[in-house]
Amino acid sequence: MRILLINPPNCGKSIPEERYGIDSIRQIFRGEPLALEVLAGNLTGHELRILDLKAEPDTLQQALGEFRPELAVFTAVTCEANTVLRLAAEVKESCGARVVAGGIHASCDPEFFNKPGVDYVVVGLGKGSLAELAAAIEAGEPTGAIAGIAATRPGERLAFAPRLFGAADLAEQAAPRYDLVAGYRDNYTLSSVGSQLGLVVSAFGCPYSCSFCCIGSQTGGRYLTQSIGSVLRDIRLLGEVPVIRLVDANTFGNIGHARLLAESIVAAGIKKHFIADVRSDTVVRYPSLMRQWKEAGLRSVVIGFEEIADGDLFWLNKESSVAVNDEAIGILHDLGITIVGDFIVSPDYDEARFDALERYVTGRRIELPILTVLTPLPGTPLYAEMEERITIRDLDYYTLTNAVMPTRLGEERFYRQYARLMKSFHASAKL
Repeated sequence: MRILLINPPNCGKSIPEERYGIDSIRQIFRGEPLALEVLAGNLTGHELRILDLKAEPDTLQQALGEFRPELAVFTAVTCEANTVLRLAAEVKESCGARVVAGGIHASCDPEFFNKPGVDYVVVGLGKGSLAELAAAIEAGEPTGAIAGIAATRPGERLAFAPRLFGAADLAEQAAPRYDLVAGYRDNYTLSSVGSQLGLVVSAFGCPYSCSFCCIGSQTGGRYLTQSIGSVLRDIRLLGEVPVIRLVDANTFGNIGHARLLAESIVAAGIKKHFIADVRSDTVVRYPSLMRQWKEAGLRSVVIGFEEIADGDLFWLNKESSVAVNDEAIGILHDLGITIVGDFIVSPDYDEARFDALERYVTGRRIELPILTVLTPLPGTPLYAEMEERITIRDLDYYTLTNAVMPTRLGEERFYRQYARLMKSFHASAKL
């Protein structure tokens, strides 16, 4: 069967740009569509193609005409969901292929895709369930019993069996099909270091439950680690790509696994720069692990500091504190590991809180601060808590750089303060 896996184009909208001419907020990073490469790896026996519309926009109709897919598979984060519905309709009209929607938004809010134009929704990790679906479609067999796959029925609620995710869903014997994006590889660069960037996954899910985070829906709340051998294999498959981004929500969620992976990278003689996600409390509890990873090539860590007051961290269910964050910053600076610090700017910020955030970040010499606007994503606990405050329902604006709730400051003042900090923080940022 001919299967086309489609990465949607950059399509998020920007209120500060549209209304106030502020164009310094929108940050577009173009990495490879690893989710589709992973799915493709387990779709054995089919004719496959990955279409990356972020790298080559406006090429969907050409690809449909040339490839004539029988099955079209979309992945989408929340701000891409509307675009996927539009593109799904184009696929149906152009070639009549069956259409599948998956990715984080489908896992958090599968009902969103229960509309004409979409035939199936993949809920959670799809490496195993999508392969089962493709096999059933090709054989003309019923698909209703495939756990984690919902056949759409517009006008009625979805009915499907939830999938209990485990090691079998990782299908580790099937390597990501990096070869299917070979023609796009030059587009996947890390501009701040001027080199190519490759993506590898070593774990899925997260053992924590921050209220704003949508990652838990991917695995039904479980934390699953890839085997050491499969991670090393995937790193090697990227050849001469010098920088590897481990795209786990929490690379160090299993300390034993993290230690063994670092040991194995060194023992295998792999010489790469790594970027990984870590929690500040993990750094504080296991500084020797950070030292070990530094020796294995860890160049930078991404840490979700989120807020600069303990009360706000408690509200976000972060299970950390400002004191722990500060201690982690000191440990990482001593090791020479660059910090990418994620901070959440609430629509409730006034000028004093913007100023306090600026003092915190500059005073602690965080090398690359990343600011996002607090956005209750559908399907998260935060959304359930704050839904009544939401005034912008158009998912195109759920880019994490738009306030979808009223701001305490006037809207323009809020965005100008936000843009001012972004410009200030990134003037001398490094990775």
